[in-house]
Amino acid sequence: MFSHRTSWNLGTNRYTEALDAHRRAGRELLDLTASNPTTVGLQYHEDNLLHALTSREAVTYEPAPKGLLSAREAVAAYYAEKGSAISPDDLTLTTSTSEAYSFIFRLLCDPDDAVLIPAPSYPLFDFLADLNDVKLVPYQLIYDHGWQIDFHSLRQAIDGAKMRCRAVLVVHPNNPTGSYIKPHELQELNQVCSANQLAVIADEVFLDYSFGSVPLTFASNHDALTFTLSGLSKISALPQMKVAWIATTGPEPIKSQALARLEVIADTYLSMNAPIQHAVQTMLAERHSIQIQLLGRIKSNLALLDEKLARQKLCERLAVEGGWYGVLRVPILGSDEDLAISLLHDAGVLLQPGHFYNFPTDGFLIASLITPTREFANGIDRALTYVAQR
Repeated sequence: MFSHRTSWNLGTNRYTEALDAHRRAGRELLDLTASNPTTVGLQYHEDNLLHALTSREAVTYEPAPKGLLSAREAVAAYYAEKGSAISPDDLTLTTSTSEAYSFIFRLLCDPDDAVLIPAPSYPLFDFLADLNDVKLVPYQLIYDHGWQIDFHSLRQAIDGAKMRCRAVLVVHPNNPTGSYIKPHELQELNQVCSANQLAVIADEVFLDYSFGSVPLTFASNHDALTFTLSGLSKISALPQMKVAWIATTGPEPIKSQALARLEVIADTYLSMNAPIQHAVQTMLAERHSIQIQLLGRIKSNLALLDEKLARQKLCERLAVEGGWYGVLRVPILGSDEDLAISLLHDAGVLLQPGHFYNFPTDGFLIASLITPTREFANGIDRALTYVAQR
């Protein structure tokens, strides 16, 4: 009765079962997995945001497949601040980066074509690929005093794929490793894509959360057909507003062909609602206040984590350049899932196991750096103590 694309295992995994049982029992929980920025104590300009949603212009229906020009101009101005001259005509608004992925997969791929994705990385890609009849082929990120693309792995993945590869997906910075693509990596990536007629899909939702200078955006990349994805979910910490976009760049005429086809896809759905589009400029402006708050907390938690790690020798933090997460390398005491469940049950601390993100081995736990600082400090103390006693 149902399609094969939705034939997932819908059973609850052991980690989720343990968390549900812990909460039902009313036990104390130090949650170090926070991903929802609206629940971690940030201060928003609520009146400005709500007022922006009351524009009278929203009463008039103006179907615009790529999104209203005023909204696209606001996004183009965001990129201009980063030194990237993006025309509003090169932008396509979507309701989420998930929808943006769907548009791009539909644009590039026939059923059972493949997209290359990094490992480790965010697990949502599996579901998005299934829903769009796309296969995923992993390539490896390797760690050596920092994360980098294993280009040998990437080339092997392309050559060894049993289906046609259409794009290489990069996450800039990666979630959860927090690693940015370096200029020399971008140069080699463009060479690989040009040689194999592949597009670049660049997920930049965490781009602004750099612990140093903000790296260049892929929206400045013109050497290969490139689709740069971002949105207000992370930029302005407004996931509930459902505003994202695709910036399309690359050599002509392929870029123009891609934009023309994307416009038809977007016109088929017209999913963006008018009040939100008229509020995009105000919501983008919110980033100036929100990012100061979030970066302050992230850097404070990172310093706190390093201070606590320096007092012991069993666990270490892997290098991180940006984003909202930190990766802990821990002794292999069984599977990461077993360790995460034991930490929850015995210490009341919730961390994510590395295998959720396709780490190649056990021995990794993921902590959210946007967790309120007191909860973060207490949770890390308990986690390190627990690991030392195992």
